[in-house]
Amino acid sequence: MRHLPSRRAFIALQHNILITALCCLLFGLSPQAKAHPHVFVDGGVDFVFDAENRLTALNVTWLYDAFETLYILSSHDMSLNAEGSLDEADRQELIRIRSNWPLDFNGSAHLSVHGERVSLDWPKDLDAQLIDGRLQLTFTRDLKTALPLGASPAEVAFYESTYFFAFSITDTPELLGPAEGCRAEVIPFNPALKNNSLQASLALLSREETPSIPNVGKEFADRIILICA
Repeated sequence: MRHLPSRRAFIALQHNILITALCCLLFGLSPQAKAHPHVFVDGGVDFVFDAENRLTALNVTWLYDAFETLYILSSHDMSLNAEGSLDEADRQELIRIRSNWPLDFNGSAHLSVHGERVSLDWPKDLDAQLIDGRLQLTFTRDLKTALPLGASPAEVAFYESTYFFAFSITDTPELLGPAEGCRAEVIPFNPALKNNSLQASLALLSREETPSIPNVGKEFADRIILICA
C-alpha cells in the first residue's frame, strides 16, 4: 500500500510545482515550452480474462504529472488538503466530472490482433486517487466480444492520437483471471528508430496547434505484446 506524503514532502511538492509553473510563464515563448507533447502521463494496462481463458477487458491506469495534476484540480476549484491528499467530497466530485468522457475520446489503450483493431466499449468504473501528489485515474474498457487469443498475439499501443498527451508505460502489466499460458511484454518506444524531422516539426507547434499527420501519437507509442501459447 502506498502512503500519503508527509507534511514536509507536501510542502516540497508545492514548491516544485510553483517553480515549474513560474518557469512555464517565464519561458512560455521558448520552443521547448511550445513543443508537443504538453501533458505527460505514466501508467499502463492490465488484461482481464474469463473462465474460458478469453480476453474480456483492459484495465487502464493514467498517472498525470504533478503540474497537470495541479492544473486539473485548480480548473475544478479543488486543492490538496494539509495531508497532501484530496478531501473525499472533492474526490467523488472529480470522479463524477471525469466520468463524463468527451464525445471525441478515442482512448489511450489501442488493442489490435494481426494489425486489425479490436473494438472496445466506452470506459466504465472510473476511480480517482492522489498518489504522491499526482492524480491517478483508473478505468475499464470491456471488449465488445470476448477474444480467444490462442497462438495469435495481441498488441496494445498506449498513446493519444494528436500527441498532445505523451503516455508512457511505467506499470508492469498484470494478467487477471486464469490467463493460462499467457504472458505480457512491454516494448518501449525507441526514439532512435524514428524520423528526427517529424519530432522537430512537432516541436515547432504551439499549444493551440494540432499536428497535420493523422494519428501521429501512434508513432511514439509504448506497446504491450500479449502472447498466449
